[in-house]
Amino acid sequence: MNWIQIGSALMLAAMLFMLFPRAKAAIKQSPKGTSNDWMSFIVPMTVVVLFIFLLISLV
Repeated sequence: MNWIQIGSALMLAAMLFMLFPRAKAAIKQSPKGTSNDWMSFIVPMTVVVLFIFLLISLV
């Protein structure tokens, strides 16, 4: 390993160390999803998955 790789690894570790407490606080303060929110996510994802299966079956 050269010094650039070591420096990059140290910067990545410092970034993760500083990001973790902020992400933890953001998760605590975020609004919780209702069943309507989840359905508005599940329906489009199901359509996308079915479309992908259709494309695969046509190949």
